[in-house]
Amino acid sequence: MSFDIPSSEKVADQLIAKPGKTFKLKDIPTRDESLFEDKHAARASTEEDAREIDRLQDILYAEQKRALLVVLQGIDTAGKSGTMRAVFAYTSPLGLQVAAFKKPTDLELAHDYLWRVHQVVPRKGFIGIFDRSHYEDVLVVKVRGFAPKDDIERRYDQINQFEKHLTENGTEILKFMLHISPETQAERLKSRLDEPHKRWKFNPGDLEDRKLWPEFMDAYDDMVERCSTDHAPWYVVPSDSKSRRNAMIARIVRRKLEQMDPQYPDPGWKAEDYDL
Repeated sequence: MSFDIPSSEKVADQLIAKPGKTFKLKDIPTRDESLFEDKHAARASTEEDAREIDRLQDILYAEQKRALLVVLQGIDTAGKSGTMRAVFAYTSPLGLQVAAFKKPTDLELAHDYLWRVHQVVPRKGFIGIFDRSHYEDVLVVKVRGFAPKDDIERRYDQINQFEKHLTENGTEILKFMLHISPETQAERLKSRLDEPHKRWKFNPGDLEDRKLWPEFMDAYDDMVERCSTDHAPWYVVPSDSKSRRNAMIARIVRRKLEQMDPQYPDPGWKAEDYDL
């Protein structure tokens, strides 16, 4: 069975939050079938891209000169873990680094807010995945009032400078905001209560954040508009459909690795030099 798979360029162009432009999440759908009309096509595309991502990551690991950081940001149940499982289904753990950002520890709070982030930036040769990220410090910290407003206001430029520093020193960055509707979140939270194997995921605190949905969406608006840059743009991914979400992100990750074009290093010898 053949499917119509959109080019990675088309996917990236449709999802990118253009740097320097105003941005409002309310203008972005949470479900979009224009790129992948058929779920079977979405799954087939993800499968193909995941295998190619694995191949390119192997070369990136061998090259040991650059790294790729993939940031997954979204409200609770947006699908960060599911995205990782699908997009990197075939990628060797040998070349992956995953960091999940939760409430800061006392040690982390004793440093500046970016200290814990820089500790887990991927090494050269690796793909790093952030499940949440440094953007929590302009999202939940902002909405919950955990830091003074003036401090938070300075963080947008500081984050842009931090990411520019990374890109200028060999770490490419892809940032995905997983965009879901409150109705979809309600369904997914309910499934965590109803299905025994998902109950461990349920956190009563998620319901408190849910009450602040408008405030969180305003914070995401500011985050995307102020931190979508030429060196590290945001891609806003309609994520009510899991299969389409995975397919769109896989297309862009593969595209970035192809643009990086990693090369196997020259070992400094020829096979014919050895008689085995």
